[in-house]
Amino acid sequence: MKRRIRRRGSTVRTSAAVMMGVCVLAMNFTAASVRAEPQPAPTEQNLADYIAAGRKAEPVAGTGSACNSGSGAGSGNGSGDCYGGSGSSSGLSGGYASDTVGYGPPQTAWLSAFAYGMSHPDVAPPGTNDWNCKTTDPDRRPVVALHGTWMNAYNGFAYMGQPMKDAGFCVFTFNYGRSSLIQGGGVGALLPGVMGTGYIQDAAKQLAVFVDRVRAATGASEVDIVAHSQGGSMANWYAKYEGGADKVRKLVTFGSTHHGTTLDGIGALGRAINNFGIDILGFVELFVGHAGIQQTVGSDFTNRLNAVGDTVPGVDYTVVGTRYDEVTTPFDSTFLKAGPGATVDNIVLQDGCDSDISDHLTFMYSPRALSIALRALDPVGHPQLTCTFNPWLIGGGGSL
Repeated sequence: MKRRIRRRGSTVRTSAAVMMGVCVLAMNFTAASVRAEPQPAPTEQNLADYIAAGRKAEPVAGTGSACNSGSGAGSGNGSGDCYGGSGSSSGLSGGYASDTVGYGPPQTAWLSAFAYGMSHPDVAPPGTNDWNCKTTDPDRRPVVALHGTWMNAYNGFAYMGQPMKDAGFCVFTFNYGRSSLIQGGGVGALLPGVMGTGYIQDAAKQLAVFVDRVRAATGASEVDIVAHSQGGSMANWYAKYEGGADKVRKLVTFGSTHHGTTLDGIGALGRAINNFGIDILGFVELFVGHAGIQQTVGSDFTNRLNAVGDTVPGVDYTVVGTRYDEVTTPFDSTFLKAGPGATVDNIVLQDGCDSDISDHLTFMYSPRALSIALRALDPVGHPQLTCTFNPWLIGGGGSL
């Protein structure tokens, strides 16, 4: 998609283009693009231009959103409880997290797992949430598994949960970011299996409570985290601003929006339109929810997330990106730069394995991604990486 706005043409054509961008932006958070071509590698200057453009965004006052601070401005300026993901923000802060009840079946394909999770929103993925699980190995900390936006605990880890348990890890997961339409969860909040839509800062507080529960149950002083998409940036916020730095030893992320996403240029276009004083992202937010807009490049959330550097001391980061990612774009914007006291291993999924064409959604159904997670958690016990074909969009655990 072209990343420039034509200055000529009729108002009708301009309006149509804007609305088309809005529609595609909403769809990109719920479904994969119908193409399987890797993105061209962006240059550092490309990424710098995207971020610089986003940082010019100013709050658009007077939208009348109902934030808890009572300002009535709806400006997304970050004051009070109005976290303001987009430079505009509608709906209340809040939402909640929930425990899982029962278990769903193991899955190898993302598409079938997503469907099952929509109709069974509260079940746990197999291999997780055994609250009697203990490990005597100090190098095997309990693992907290975090799903992404519009996903849930089950369809996020229906493939990886049991293999991690079989490898000797105590794995725990929960449903975070459950928000109503009024609380800014977007249209997805009306669907039973859609979670991770509320403010990411609220979700980080929910994670803080859950991590303390896991530590209390297992007796571990620290946990490791394996996270997909929003789950990674949310965990990063938790480590930086919610006291997680001393409670997380390893953070393994897949396709996470650590620096925001341009959504193939659509998010950057929306940010540019907001810069002109037209609150287009606030309109889109009504559909995709707070968390979706917070993850666009240059948002208040991403700017503050990285204001203190990419990492925190004492945490080992493994950050994985796929060249076929159609949601976190450019795909290598997920990568982090190590700061003092931290280590970062940035990995491109296809390096050494061209046959794995996993996209953003099928990432967590890739045998190679699973082997990367296990190696990151236990490099001595699981040193080898798997290389198999994994189809995009459907995701088949290494086969159709």
